[in-house]
Amino acid sequence: MAYFQTDDGLNLHYTDTGSGLPILCLAGLTRDGRDFDFVAPHLAGYRLICLDSRGRGASDYAPDHSTYTVPAEAQDALALLDHLNLPSAAILGTSRGGLLAMFLAATARDRLLGACLVDVGPVLETKALENIAGLIGLPPTLPSYDAMEAVWPMVKPGFANVPPGRYRAEIERLFDVVPGGLALRYDAKLRDAVAEVMAAPKVDLWPMFMALDGLPTAVIHAKNSDLLTAQTVADMKRRMPALITTTVPDRAHIPYLDEPAALDAIHTWLKEIA
Repeated sequence: MAYFQTDDGLNLHYTDTGSGLPILCLAGLTRDGRDFDFVAPHLAGYRLICLDSRGRGASDYAPDHSTYTVPAEAQDALALLDHLNLPSAAILGTSRGGLLAMFLAATARDRLLGACLVDVGPVLETKALENIAGLIGLPPTLPSYDAMEAVWPMVKPGFANVPPGRYRAEIERLFDVVPGGLALRYDAKLRDAVAEVMAAPKVDLWPMFMALDGLPTAVIHAKNSDLLTAQTVADMKRRMPALITTTVPDRAHIPYLDEPAALDAIHTWLKEIA
């Protein structure tokens, strides 16, 4: 397993496979680099670097939950590029990872070759954010993968025509087996960090999004998403006409990225970078 150390002494886990144009994969709020396992087989010919952000997956948990922020996690992403001696990379960011990409565009644009934002944008629906905040940090109550798989379609409404075995594969990436049942693969103190953000004044994310203007940029929208609306995607396209956009049917937050519409957008985006 590969690790690097952050400025504040945390050991963060990452994987680095393939060769060619480097794609830094940044996962969602409570997820980790294994979220990109489903798209990875479709990205042969590229160098895929998947990070477990601080407090997620196999990375160290931060002693202070206040470091679970977009600026700190964006700095960790830059530290990984430095560790790998990469001057720049394309960023494939799902949800929180897409926010990191926008933040990096605004603060370290020269390190980005482009960005693909997965079901995230400069306007995030309040109700969806509240729902996410309410679930973060709650330990699983079901005793096994089998039990979790049986209820997963109800846990994830808005999904249909999911490949056989996909729910089980997803669950095995999201939870660890421990004595007595299942455990989260992230630091439950993320709940406190998110609560503090929710209580703070809202930040206008449009300037961060527009910092991507001029770079190859794509947005992959889940048709049934409650976080990113079709209207927001249309507004993004209006403000950035070169933006590559697609909508993935039968998916809510977040697509698996091996759906045909998602793959078409990703490959179109990567061709623009190359």
